[in-house]
Amino acid sequence: MGEFIGSLSDSRLGRLAVQFGKFGLVGVVGLVVDTAVVYALVFGAGMEFFAARIPAYLAAATTTFALNRAFTFRGAADAPLHIQWAKFLAANAFGGAVNYGVSVGLEAALPLAEAHPVLAVAAGSLAGMALNFAASKHLVFKGA
Repeated sequence: MGEFIGSLSDSRLGRLAVQFGKFGLVGVVGLVVDTAVVYALVFGAGMEFFAARIPAYLAAATTTFALNRAFTFRGAADAPLHIQWAKFLAANAFGGAVNYGVSVGLEAALPLAEAHPVLAVAAGSLAGMALNFAASKHLVFKGA
């Protein structure tokens, strides 16, 4: 069994799985940032959920960009930081739209999600994850 695991981790599929796992771990950190900003703006500043999701998403996307650049896709061709960050936001825009739509839709439709926004934020994050991984790997951090 150990040999099988070792050979899998040396394969292209195994390396992709490890990279996707790292991307997921970084995503958990992004989820914490996203949720903290939503809670601060909704419960602290009285902002509506749909409006709070935008600055929260930008804060989380910036955090995940930095962590993915340093951890998940380390060794990828480095562009200047500000250009790579802009490419990351642009490449992940569709996944971000899916994230936003799912979270806002759930918060509007489900009293449980309205009372506990973390549930809507988490569902949105999961909905956009695979799209964002593919976009990040192939459009932003090429060669990793």
